[in-house]
Amino acid sequence: MITRIDQISVNYIDEGEGDVILLLHGWGANITLFQGIIETLSPKHRVVALDMPGFGKTPEPPEPWCVDDYVEFVMKFLEHLQIREFGVIVHSFGGRVLFKMNARENIPYAIKKAALIDSAGIMPKKTWKQKMSLRLYKMASRIMGTKVLHFLYPDAVEDMRKKRGSADYNNATPTMRATLVKVVNEDLSPLIGKLSCPTLLIWGDQDTATPISDARAMEAWIKDAGLVVCEGAGHYSFLEQPVKVQGALRAFFG
Repeated sequence: MITRIDQISVNYIDEGEGDVILLLHGWGANITLFQGIIETLSPKHRVVALDMPGFGKTPEPPEPWCVDDYVEFVMKFLEHLQIREFGVIVHSFGGRVLFKMNARENIPYAIKKAALIDSAGIMPKKTWKQKMSLRLYKMASRIMGTKVLHFLYPDAVEDMRKKRGSADYNNATPTMRATLVKVVNEDLSPLIGKLSCPTLLIWGDQDTATPISDARAMEAWIKDAGLVVCEGAGHYSFLEQPVKVQGALRAFFG
């Protein structure tokens, strides 16, 4: 299905009837990855999932966005569909959007339950080696960006970026690269404990993007939280162990 929010054509799924469950995908992902979860929950719930701007079949934003921009967009999407209360399932980047949405004052909706799958939100501490690498990269970029050196070595900065950048960063367009930088450099740890609804954490114990230590921290900070560990799974635990994850979600949402 397609609708328009702020002049952006949004691709979304709206299936089933009953209590609403909103799905918010991770960075570089899209709603097609949730198909198994949608099929599991839609017989008893109304499941709504959107490709957020810059992902799937929804065009990227007109300029680099931060997490708050995505929050505003999702809130307008909910208003457009006249959704006033819902449960929510998030993966990775979707967790950042949820934490900021939930922390807003006087929000016009109620979040009844939340399931966080390998959620982002806690900024990892950089090692001394990582800090030095970043410092050297910034210094080299400034030097190689001068007119003379850029003329002599036009691809130098781009080559350095490719060597040290993550796959998500290197595969993104310039607008989404700038968006990613804004998104990952914001630590949302102070907001996580504000999630007061019943919360289910589902995590792969081999997740290297958002490690299991993040799940343990979130479980401690969120008052009404429980953790399901998918042993041997990584950052996409819901795809690697679909039976376990879908079963946990079905039991949690009822």
